[in-house]
Amino acid sequence: MKTVETKNAPAAIGPYSQAKISGGLVFASGQIPVNPASGAIEAADIAGQTEQVCKNVAALLQAAGSGMEKVIKTVCFLADIADFGEFNSVYERYFTSRPARSCVAVKDIPKGALVEIECIAEC
Repeated sequence: MKTVETKNAPAAIGPYSQAKISGGLVFASGQIPVNPASGAIEAADIAGQTEQVCKNVAALLQAAGSGMEKVIKTVCFLADIADFGEFNSVYERYFTSRPARSCVAVKDIPKGALVEIECIAEC
């Protein structure tokens, strides 16, 4: 098992790794819309936050030697299910291979984010 770390995605905000590689797969921890350069959530709307989350996922996968086209499964968390349509319009531009997916609304996401995405990808 190998731990993946990159400064191009937000650092873990707890006792976990950004990602792990095992058995030819990358298991990426949930990414929230923190801009790694500023360390803050800059976008206030779901579209802007989803865009940043997708960029963070892409950077993390790149650091693991993978890419968005190799994503097998995503799990998506929305603070408000009413944002589902707008979220999808951004999501589909990044996850063009149409991976398997679960998408649920949750009560809260760390740092007050509106969206979080975790994924499993091939190396």
